[in-house]
Formats: sequence, C-alpha cells, structure tokens
Amino acid sequence: MTTTAQVAFNNGDMVKVRTGNPPTHYRTPVYVQGRTGRVVALCGIYPDPESLAHGGDGTPHKPLYRIEFPQTDLWDNYNGPPTDRLQVDIYEQWLERCP
Repeated sequence: MTTTAQVAFNNGDMVKVRTGNPPTHYRTPVYVQGRTGRVVALCGIYPDPESLAHGGDGTPHKPLYRIEFPQTDLWDNYNGPPTDRLQVDIYEQWLERCP
C-alpha cells in the first residue's frame, strides 16, 4: 500500500456510485451502481486494478473506500430489518460526492 495519492472523501461522506460498463476490467458490483451510500473507512491507497488487469503498471494509485448501503436501498422487497447494511469496497474513480 502507498500513501502518495490524495483522498477525496472522508468517513461519513455520502457518495453515489457511478454507473458504467467500461470495456476494461472493473471491480464495482452492478447492484450498487447508481446507488447512494456512506463512506465508513478508507481501506488504503493501492495500484489501480483497472490498469493492472490490462498489463498496466497500476499508476496512478487509487484510494479504496468501504461504502455502506442500506439493504433496503439495494434489493427490491428486502424482507430483513430496515437497519441491515451492506459494505462494499469501491475505488475512488467510481464515486461521486452527493450534494
């Protein structure tokens, strides 16, 4: 892990996961794309997996965040308690700040 990149988000920030289906490798689950969640942790700053998957060197390194989503926002007809949450690790390039 490196710490040379600047981070855009802090714990507690509300973010929206961008929607996309790039022709390259990406690690963002479709079921969270377009959804809003809350940053609960900065996991670290790592080589960009989208670059590495296609023979790149992984630069520039990208911050990886743990984002928490209410389960009721992700799944139609969710039957569990409304307090249930799902946490997903998502790289910064997939996140937008919520107004």
